[in-house]
Amino acid sequence: MSYEKVSQAKEIVIGSKQTLKAIKEKEVSEVIIADDADRRVTNKILLVAKENNIPIFRVDSMKKLGKACGIEVGAATVAIKG
Repeated sequence: MSYEKVSQAKEIVIGSKQTLKAIKEKEVSEVIIADDADRRVTNKILLVAKENNIPIFRVDSMKKLGKACGIEVGAATVAIKG
């Protein structure tokens, strides 16, 4: 499950703007996107990740994704660096 992968990752990037920046800087090994996130937020990340051949994983909940990151708020996207 991707939540476990996120919570065990050594280095993550939380949030759509930071994820997009990390992808463009070629620092990302995979991207996790919450299905309940706003599509306007996630569509650009999906597109850029696909263009860069970065694996994309989906989870059902922003709240659970945020919790897996160790934050109190939901996270629409998370990138695992590596």
